[in-house]
Amino acid sequence: MLVRRSPIGTVPRSRIPSRMMLAELEAWLSSSAAPPAIVQAGAAVLRRRASDVPQSLLGTPALAQLVEIMVETMRAAPGVGLAAPQIGVSLRLFVAEDDEERLQRVAPESLAVRRRTPLPLTVVVNPKIEVVAGDEEIFYEGCLSVRGYSALVGRAAAVKVRGVDPHGDAMSFRVEGWAARIVQHEVDHLDGTLYVDRMIARSLAGDAEMARLSGLPVSEVIRELVER
Repeated sequence: MLVRRSPIGTVPRSRIPSRMMLAELEAWLSSSAAPPAIVQAGAAVLRRRASDVPQSLLGTPALAQLVEIMVETMRAAPGVGLAAPQIGVSLRLFVAEDDEERLQRVAPESLAVRRRTPLPLTVVVNPKIEVVAGDEEIFYEGCLSVRGYSALVGRAAAVKVRGVDPHGDAMSFRVEGWAARIVQHEVDHLDGTLYVDRMIARSLAGDAEMARLSGLPVSEVIRELVER
């Protein structure tokens, strides 16, 4: 389950006892740096399906502490989402937040075209998503686990999210626009998928070029980089 405790990775997920998961999580929490380093592309934990959070972990102090660490790490990065595998914990859990303060630093026209509205702090355990608006929206997307680069990625315009909160209470909500992109990106992490697996390859750009490209219409970026 946890990158730093390799023996558990040799046991089939269906046979990992819940008590072992709890013990492994508690051990990781006691030894983890604050905040932990964000795992980068090339690490195996980012390339495998994360384990479901068992019922026995819901509502525990260990899970609550993990969520707290994830939120602190996301905010310190800074980022708008973080999945547990990104800090080396192979559990199906993500946090996301795109608050008003952040949006105030973004040009209004950029917010409008991306349909980017505030997303309050959201924590979802064992999430499942359902596409409810099949229209694809293409925008540049980056990742805390693939530092230094961004690329155009197509995402569903709206999704419905189902799961439970850290206490085990059922939750269900719909997100659209940029918030839907954030959720899809984080759930991809839980399935071992990175945005580079979905990107329009020729649109890949380093941070130095993104200052220019992010201000261009997507259609112009495609003409300049993709259609040549």
